Amino acid sequence: MDTARDLLDAERRVALLRLAALTGDFEGVVAASRDSNADDEHDPEGATIAFERSQVSALVLQVRGHLAEVEAAIQRLEDGTYGTCERCGQPIGKARLEARPAAATCIGCASAL
Repeated sequence: MDTARDLLDAERRVALLRLAALTGDFEGVVAASRDSNADDEHDPEGATIAFERSQVSALVLQVRGHLAEVEAAIQRLEDGTYGTCERCGQPIGKARLEARPAAATCIGCASAL
């Protein structure tokens, strides 16, 4: 299962890089609006600063969730339960694990969710 570990480590690295970039984006939006007295809520030129903050915040939450899934999969790998569906106990298909290395459920159980 070295391949699974490699895939999970790669997923983790990408998620951490994405999280760092999004955190920087969020801090940039906040810093840009801190000293501004612009009424961005009524600006006809585009998205409001509050909207941009909300978008970046949602993306940060999404990446954090994915990172938690990857870390849980790494733990399952270390525990020897990686590749076994958490719901039904059956093996998770190889193709599913290649497509979603952090998958915790088989296709059947994932479809039932």
